[in-house]
Amino acid sequence: MSMRAQEAYRTEKILSADPMELVRLLYKGAMGAVEAARLSLAAADIRGRSAAISKAFEILGELTVSLDHDRAPEVSRRLAELYDYMQRRLLAANFEQADAPLAEVLSLLETLAEVWNQVPAPKPSTTATAPIARAWNPPATEPAPAAQGWSF
Repeated sequence: MSMRAQEAYRTEKILSADPMELVRLLYKGAMGAVEAARLSLAAADIRGRSAAISKAFEILGELTVSLDHDRAPEVSRRLAELYDYMQRRLLAANFEQADAPLAEVLSLLETLAEVWNQVPAPKPSTTATAPIARAWNPPATEPAPAAQGWSF
């Protein structure tokens, strides 16, 4: 499968996903980024390590802003604190050029993803959103996909 076809498939998967599936995809993306950071660290690839850590950091930021504090205030607060902790550990890993913080963040993400994967998906006939995740609405300033040269 070509890179363009893979990107189109990934884009379609994201656009058609329900909020719970989006959270699962974000966890998967964060775990992949942390794994890439660990590989780059081991290979002494500073640029690759920094890029992968930045990607994981940004995904955790997206997870943070998707929390629905109105529907589940206590769980949302705790998750926000955990995401903040993981972001700080990622920064420490990059600054210290150390694997231990990356391994810790990966372990936390794996645990969260495992728990999230056990949450049953909403029934197709309902329009319920994920228990603590809001639907993602892109900012109004973001260019339309066509303006970015994307094609489907």
